[in-house]
Amino acid sequence: MTSKTETVEGAMAEYVTAVIGGQLFGLPISRVQDVFMPERVTRVPLSSQEIAGVLNLRGRIVTVVDMRARLGLPKSDEGKTPMAVGVDLRGESYGLLIDTIGEVLRLPEEAREENPVNLDPRMAKFAGGVYRLDGQLMVVLDVDRVLELAPELKAA
Repeated sequence: MTSKTETVEGAMAEYVTAVIGGQLFGLPISRVQDVFMPERVTRVPLSSQEIAGVLNLRGRIVTVVDMRARLGLPKSDEGKTPMAVGVDLRGESYGLLIDTIGEVLRLPEEAREENPVNLDPRMAKFAGGVYRLDGQLMVVLDVDRVLELAPELKAA
């Protein structure tokens, strides 16, 4: 699932960091295809609120998933244009709308912890573990679980 590199210390995993609703998330770098600014997102009639719409990205039709809605968070009122992280699942392209993109972190695999019992349940169902960083908790997003969308997406 994650990109692992063997070193003297042990296995390392690489994550692209993103902020959604003030929370730091990590996406396994092996799952990230690209990062882009979504333009001209076309709303899909009768789709769930989690689906922001579709767009054409370099000739591919990409389904755009609103991660704030997916996590049960309110819409951003900051007025900033969201960014998107491109991922693929079973040959389909998706763009995950996020607030901001961060850096790539290389973290030791053994430092990854199970989801804490007090992790917000909205995040816990999409989390594949956490890392405790300097004063911050990074939630590792399980891309497969995030993209387990209701049947209305398949109709879109």
